[in-house]
Amino acid sequence: MANFTFRGLMAPVFTVFNKDLSVNTEIIPQYAKFLHDSGVPAVLVHGTSGEGMSMTVEERKKVAEKWVSSVRCTKQHVMVQVGGCPLPDAQELARHAEKIGAHSILCLPELYFKPSTPQELIDYLKLISQAAPNTPLLYYHIPAWTCVDINMEQFLEQSVGQIPTFHGIKYTSNDLAEGYNALKAANGRYAVFLGADTLIEPAFALGFDSIIATSLNIIPGHSVKIVEAIQENRIADARAVQGKLTAACKIITKDGAWVPTMKAAMNFVTPINVGLARPPLRNLTEDQIKTLHSGLKRFL
Repeated sequence: MANFTFRGLMAPVFTVFNKDLSVNTEIIPQYAKFLHDSGVPAVLVHGTSGEGMSMTVEERKKVAEKWVSSVRCTKQHVMVQVGGCPLPDAQELARHAEKIGAHSILCLPELYFKPSTPQELIDYLKLISQAAPNTPLLYYHIPAWTCVDINMEQFLEQSVGQIPTFHGIKYTSNDLAEGYNALKAANGRYAVFLGADTLIEPAFALGFDSIIATSLNIIPGHSVKIVEAIQENRIADARAVQGKLTAACKIITKDGAWVPTMKAAMNFVTPINVGLARPPLRNLTEDQIKTLHSGLKRFL
């Protein structure tokens, strides 16, 4: 069983769709290089930003394969999110991720027959772990979207010794008190990746050391500067950059949902065009895109 040692900045990459909303994998090598050159050493495939839950199993496999092959040049860590689908499909995606050489796996909870206790969640993740017994597994905690709001400190404490491949969580919540407790749970043995772009500075000041933030695709320099400033004990500088990043996120998401607005911002700011979001997500109108462009310029 492989150990999980990665800590730091990870971009939850977008899935690039063509104009007919079919999957485009040809741009992925360029996308990987862009992130690498921007100081981002790791990517999460098929997270919320990647719209994995809106894709077929075959599409998800195809995209994961291209990311794994693309990072052979850039040496980035690839985490693949395998949940958000029926258990047999999640297990198949976990097996596939291990087969193609993904460095780690992330998994959402069951989204309909939801777990309501730490042990129910542990039992579900055991089934995912068994499908990929040699690949580190992390849990994706995003209660605002999944409505699975199990206390992460209790879950992590209870999980010790139960899931052989389990190494931590992606913590997408604004509750930093619970996040801090999760960080310290089980004597700090687990990785906790913050998933909140607007809380990087206070979280790192509390002791977090890793993030999975959508804005790393678009304006990665902001997060890099925040982390560097915290590490050098320049708290005021970190807070100032966090203010700019938070303001940028507010402007980006003002007229729409998280994924389509963030995609529109990436298409404007970077050389990588990630296309539109797949329905049922609603993309921005031309006027809304112009407003986004105008407002975002001063925070770049």
